[in-house]
Amino acid sequence: MLRDRLVEALGSDAVKTAPEDLAVYAFDAYTDGGLPSAVVLPSSTRDVSAIVKIARDCGEPIVARGAGTGLCGGAVPLAGGIVISFARMNRVLDLDERNRRARVQPGLINLALSREVANLGLFYAPDPSSQLISTIGGNIATNAGGPHCLSYGTTINHVLGLEIVDAAGDVFETSIDVAGYDLTAAFVGSEGTLGIVTSAWVRLMALPESVRVWVAAFDDIDSASEAVSAIIAAGILPTALEMMDVVITRAVEAAFHAGYPTDAAAVLLIENAGFDEDVEASESAIHTIAVAHGARSWRSARTKGERDALWAGRKSAAGATGRIAPNYYTQDVCVPRSRLPQALRAVGEAAHENGITVGNVFHAGDGNLHPLLMYDKRDRKQVAAVIETGNQILQCAIDLGGTISGEHGIGWEKRDAMTRVYSTADLAVMARVRDVFDPMRMLNPEKIFPAGARCPEVAPP
Repeated sequence: MLRDRLVEALGSDAVKTAPEDLAVYAFDAYTDGGLPSAVVLPSSTRDVSAIVKIARDCGEPIVARGAGTGLCGGAVPLAGGIVISFARMNRVLDLDERNRRARVQPGLINLALSREVANLGLFYAPDPSSQLISTIGGNIATNAGGPHCLSYGTTINHVLGLEIVDAAGDVFETSIDVAGYDLTAAFVGSEGTLGIVTSAWVRLMALPESVRVWVAAFDDIDSASEAVSAIIAAGILPTALEMMDVVITRAVEAAFHAGYPTDAAAVLLIENAGFDEDVEASESAIHTIAVAHGARSWRSARTKGERDALWAGRKSAAGATGRIAPNYYTQDVCVPRSRLPQALRAVGEAAHENGITVGNVFHAGDGNLHPLLMYDKRDRKQVAAVIETGNQILQCAIDLGGTISGEHGIGWEKRDAMTRVYSTADLAVMARVRDVFDPMRMLNPEKIFPAGARCPEVAPP
């Protein structure tokens, strides 16, 4: 019996099979799934290896799970099986201050790492809006970004090596420092379909000497979008360049009083960090560009408290929409920066056509849009309208030369949309990679690839 074997290997305290316990792990921030057969909370890599071997013997699929904050159904057990929760594997295992790196367990909360190394003058750069609760393992699974990825890059740019348990229960390590194939990069963003990450060496960065944050308000979204493109075209790369529309700023101000103007159609939140002289020079240049593109106001955060309040408002924007509707759905697409005006108009038109309220808050610097579609999930018509609006936004991004996911992954939500951007041959090659590592498809099944997709032969060119 599955439970007996799991209890024998890990102890009864680490194994959950009561219906009320299983229900907690049947959904993420996007969707509900089915109940797993068991939830297991390992404390070590050895535990994870034992779980995988038991699952393999019992024919049970496995879903690795961090904090369950995913927005694409990536950690939902659609096919039942065993959910491995990494809540107990949440420590910093090694800290190499001299080489600015740390080895961490996958259940470590993202922001906890920066807080732990702040006294050393270091920080961990990837900062998704969920960083107060999302785990580094989950961030690795989806290659999470965040506002500061414009300058610092996404998770893949900060992972130096991985410890992985494969589909047979064996343990191996990867490193970007070894010759040959870069398996580290292959696993980052693979959403737990190639192996289970049990620890990771990650890059740490030095805290900057100076940090400045500015808010520019515009009378229309097009002008704000054009200012974004002009800033980048001028050779200026701020550490963050975010945009919010009036729907979001009003909700944020009502909830958090962060300091955003509520009478502007669009607001840019701009941050730059570095040496004092460089940051001061960039403020002058960015301010000039913003005014030239119609900025009606410009404000500099004078204190750390003001900066923190502005960022807290930005990162809590999704929660603030509860003042508008009981539920929201977040889309995640990318378009070229130069196509932001067209993309935002298309988002607005799709929402209007389907009778949905939309608020835009997104990473303008790299064209990563996050339209928040607000609705009441108790109303089936609204649910259908949100799905249709989301599909139209996906197609718009593709038509504008973009893609269907910026940082939230594919998961279950977007797997069928993969055929919109990849050919059958492309998907077959990806499936071959997956089948090399997990030929039985026991690791996070029903994710990334379209329903029923396997690994057909690919005709030679």
